[in-house]
Amino acid sequence: MESPAPRVRRRDRHGRGMRGPVAPPQVPLSASRADTFRDLVLDSVERLERRWPQLADVEFLVMEVPPSVTSETVPLGGSTPAEKDEPARVVVYRRPVEIRSKSRDERALLVHEVVVEQVADLLGLSPESVDPRYGQD
Repeated sequence: MESPAPRVRRRDRHGRGMRGPVAPPQVPLSASRADTFRDLVLDSVERLERRWPQLADVEFLVMEVPPSVTSETVPLGGSTPAEKDEPARVVVYRRPVEIRSKSRDERALLVHEVVVEQVADLLGLSPESVDPRYGQD
């Protein structure tokens, strides 16, 4: 006697149907922490580009952690001036910023401060001249 063909399961074993995403893609719940952090950096950059149009030529990056730390303090960001083939770069390190901030609002403020500090370093200006509200929030 032949064994019957295996059944195709259309529902889970408790009869509640197929599992799906917890939230639809347009809801912030479905965004990863890295995506949310990248959006904070982009918001900060857009805010500064309105005042400083030359920032359109600067490349803004988000990295998980700094490549190597030689001092006791871990940097939150860094900047590199433009070279012949490479554009100027501003880097924000996601993990150190997340560790130093407790809430989303605090994280947004810290990200903006890091971006302002790095842009100021790149342009050779003080952070207050790059963003007059620096340090006031």
